[in-house]
Amino acid sequence: MNIRSVDLNLLVALDALLTELHVTRAAEKVGLSQPAMSNALSRLRHVFKDELLVRTPQGMQATPRARELVEPVRQVLRSIERVLEGDTRFDPALSDRRFAIRLSDLLGRLLLPALVADLAESAPAIRFDVVHLSPHRTTDALERDEIDIAVSMGLEHAASIQSEPLMRDRMVCVMRREHPAALVELTPDAFLAAKHLKVSMSPTDLRFADDVLSRLGKTRNVVLNLPHWMLVPHVLERSNLISVMPRLFALAITGGVLTMRDLPLPSDPFDWTIYWHRRNEGNDAIRWLKQRLRVVAPAPSAHSADQ
Repeated sequence: MNIRSVDLNLLVALDALLTELHVTRAAEKVGLSQPAMSNALSRLRHVFKDELLVRTPQGMQATPRARELVEPVRQVLRSIERVLEGDTRFDPALSDRRFAIRLSDLLGRLLLPALVADLAESAPAIRFDVVHLSPHRTTDALERDEIDIAVSMGLEHAASIQSEPLMRDRMVCVMRREHPAALVELTPDAFLAAKHLKVSMSPTDLRFADDVLSRLGKTRNVVLNLPHWMLVPHVLERSNLISVMPRLFALAITGGVLTMRDLPLPSDPFDWTIYWHRRNEGNDAIRWLKQRLRVVAPAPSAHSADQ
């Protein structure tokens, strides 16, 4: 394919179509009319020799070829955006830059409400794409320039990835206030006797509970594995399960029905950390975003967890 024969604006349309899976919403997203977006889709089908989007009873769906294009197209657009920005100084008040950030739903709960509120007036046109990736996928995405920043903990990475602590945290147990374990001191034996809820994608559960117990020759009685943190409080409120979680998140969900207790295991504090690629070390926009995250990050937790 001769790139000179391709209108690169079609990539903007393609990115919107693959994000929205809806011609009208994609048109609104990039400021085109619905007929213009339909025409762009027709041209894209010709360029890629694939239907890209097909109509089904559940709405428009991306073809396998289209799904393969999502990340490469987004990466090309991000690269073009940086070329056009050149050495011009980043002005958050005027910029409509779109940042790609890796956050789990737990970290999103801790950071995004305050970040969005913080930027509502000072940077009203700034946009964010938030993704949740596994640790290995996170470092790969930073290397491949698919994301600008990641917030996570304990990532193993090459020297090309830079990092700095964002907020200090530690692990606690959360349960219903009427849970039998909440009515007495939470001892190691009571902890092991309880039924546990675990978040399967969380490195904190593994590192600060399962690994510690494994070294002691013990295991938890995990009766429920969940994929997301946002489900945890709803399950705990209506069950006799307990959950190990970071205290900053526990502070956000406890009160009323739920309470927290100190973890009855050896457990060191840890840092939630910002990660970025060395190529962005001098980037004003990335520097600004890191500073805003530091501003909105919750303060360090106090010592006792009983609540």
